[in-house]
Formats: sequence, C-alpha cells, structure tokens
Amino acid sequence: MTTDTTTYWLEYAWLATHVEPAVAVDVRDGRITAVRTGVAAPPAGAEPLRGLTVPGLANAHSHAFHRALRGTVQVGTGTFWTWRELMYSVADRLTPDTYHRLARAVYAEMALAGITAVGEFHYLHHAPGGRPYAEPNAMGEALIAAAAEAGIRITLLDAAYLSAGFGAPPDVHQLRFCDGTAEAWAERASALEDRPHARIGAAVHSVRAVPADQLGTVADWARARGAVLHVHVSEQTRENDDCRAAHGCTPARLLADHGVLGPRTTGVHHTHLTEDDIRLIGASRTGTCMCPTTERDLADGIGPAAELQRAGSTLSLGTDSHAVIDLLEEARAMELDERLRTRRRGHWTAAALLRAATADGHAALGWPDAGTIEPGACADFATVALDSVRTAGAPARMGAEIAVFAGTGADIRHTVVAGRHVVRDGAHTLVPDVPAALTDAIAALSA
Repeated sequence: MTTDTTTYWLEYAWLATHVEPAVAVDVRDGRITAVRTGVAAPPAGAEPLRGLTVPGLANAHSHAFHRALRGTVQVGTGTFWTWRELMYSVADRLTPDTYHRLARAVYAEMALAGITAVGEFHYLHHAPGGRPYAEPNAMGEALIAAAAEAGIRITLLDAAYLSAGFGAPPDVHQLRFCDGTAEAWAERASALEDRPHARIGAAVHSVRAVPADQLGTVADWARARGAVLHVHVSEQTRENDDCRAAHGCTPARLLADHGVLGPRTTGVHHTHLTEDDIRLIGASRTGTCMCPTTERDLADGIGPAAELQRAGSTLSLGTDSHAVIDLLEEARAMELDERLRTRRRGHWTAAALLRAATADGHAALGWPDAGTIEPGACADFATVALDSVRTAGAPARMGAEIAVFAGTGADIRHTVVAGRHVVRDGAHTLVPDVPAALTDAIAALSA
C-alpha cells in the first residue's frame, strides 16, 4: 500500500445526476479519497482529463472467445441455432494459451471503449473431449490473467453446463463445457480464488443446460460463498417451449422453484417472458442484463426491459457475443429498441442509462464499491471526448445526453482503473497495439 495521492482534474464530470465542470478527484491506493468541485484549473501535478468523465463502464455479460466470430458470422442467413454451430467451431480450437492471448486482446479492446470491469460468463472449462487439464481451472485462470494484463477488473462467472438440453447428454462440442454433475462443478469452481482485480461468481448456463434437480446445488454454492449468480433466461422461444414440455412451466418459474432467483442473481436477456415471469423476476429483485447488440445480431428479439424495471428488476448491460464492444451503444440501443417496440420515445433518461452501464452493472458483478465518482469508491473512470465529429456542438451541460445518444467507444479518450491510467489519449498503455493483438490472436485459431 502507498500513501501517495494522485489527483485527476476532470474538465467535466458526471456526478450521478448532473454534469459538473472543473472537478478534482484525489486517489490513494486505488480509491477515491476526495471529490472537489469548482477547481478552475488543474492543480500542480494533477493529470487533466479533458472531456466528460463518467464512472468506469461495467460490461456485465461477456463471452470473450465469441470475439473471434466478428464478421465471419455475417454471411448468409440463419438463426441463433445456426450461429451456435459456428461458435462451437471456434470453441473447439482454443487452448489455455490461445484463450489467454485472445482474451487479453479483447479486454484491451474493452478498456479502449471505457470498460473497467467485465463479467466473463465462462463455460469453456476442459480440453477437447472433456478431459480436464492438469490444472482443472486452466481456462478460467487464463481469463483472470488476461484481464490483469489488459488492466481491467473481472468477475469470472464460472458456469455449470451439464446437458445438451433438458436431460440430454452433452454433444461432442459441449463435452469441453461439462463437469458431469453440479457437485463436480462446485468442487472445481471452489478452487478459484478472488484477488484484487478479480472476483469469482457462479453461473447456470441455462435451464436447458443444467438439470432441474441440480439447479439448487449451483444456487447454494453461490449463496454460501456470497457470490453473484448469473443465468441465461428465455433468450429463445424454443427454450421456453422445451422447458414447458419438460417441466410444465417457464424457465423463470423453474428457476424460482429451485431457489435460483433473488437479489444476487442476474438473468441475462430475459427476452421472451410472460407477464407472470416479469412479476416473478421483479418481486424476487432478480436483476436483468440486456445485451441489445447481440440480441439484434442473433435475431433474438427485444426484451421487456422497461416492464422488468417497473416490476423491480435492476438493469445492467453487456456486449455478450461482441458483435461490437461499445457500452454506450448498448445503453443507446436499449432505449432505441424500446422505442421501436412501443413506437414511443423517452423510456429512460441518459442518467438512467448511464447508471445501468456503471453503478448497477458493477453491482451485478459483485463490485458495489465501483461505478460512482465519490469518496470511498474504486477510482475507475472513463473520459468521453466532447469535441469529436459525433459529440461536438452541444453544450457541455448536455454531456450525458451527448455521450449516450451520440458517442461511441471510439470517443473514449481516457480510461483509469484503480487510479492507474490504462488508456491515455486513446492509446492503451499496457497493450501497445490492440488491433495487432486481436489479429494475431484470432489468426492463431485458424493456423
């Protein structure tokens, strides 16, 4: 630990409710110790961040290896299920080393887009054929190391994946994902440990991938560990139909009946829900992670985010398959998709969308002490340029609206994590050439 204090001077700061000009933020040991307003010029030795500085963005749902699919899956037609076959072909080729290289580049891309924490929904556990590695968590450890080297925080959401669908044995591709039983999953996951930049969470891949009588084992593990728990829910109508055929109820009801829902749980997608599902999710205070760019890329549909929030479900955002990596676009898309669905504008304010992308996303990942610019919080923030071709022209007091409804990840000028400058003037300080790192890591998978 150090007693040194670093001061960042924010030309404009988003302080949860408004844009405040000329703010000095003091940082010690990775946390904000003071926020001082009305500081007209950068104090001596302070690092100036010109533009609008917001809390670091939280990417609440990621599958890092899907980044290798970008572009290649945009040929022809199909559905989620045909896309999944292409995804399996990439998963089949990954090793701990190649996954580390790819994830490091992907997480560096996230940092360039202002993302300071990622929830990695991780189910690629074993070698091809399902053989455990000598280090059973070699793939998960590769992801944790990749995040450290890219300079961002990670919540490794270690996923139980035991079935090809409602009791069917895993297919040849899914053997890599499978621990056999939830008890075996729990034993392996228990060896993973938190560290300063990493927290361990749990995941139920889906109700089709974890038999109903084993859902409680995963939920109990998360509860005993005080860990967050994530689960894909009703992403596809076929999942709902199959669940009704197998259990006579919807996925949300099945999860509730087995103790999976609750305030430490986040359902990812929540796309095809009944009114009863929405009430059930809201009443249990289960969170909702929307991934609009993936949901539209895979032709999944538009989920009832507004109704879920009104029912009591807190919203967060993720980039999921990484069709793009841009949390500002995800925030904008949630509002714009709702406009298309309802043919009415203005469902969320820019402030509400920023909260989903920051404080509420961090809370969903088990980092409740991140996502705000206030004393005691993690010193994680991102600066959006207000003078790019997309953001120039409007008054700075409208900075939140500019960032959410016009800005993109390309407008991120600086990213600071735990008080350390990870992206400075648009350049990553730890991964010198992120495009080259991505190119090399993806090329290695087809070598």
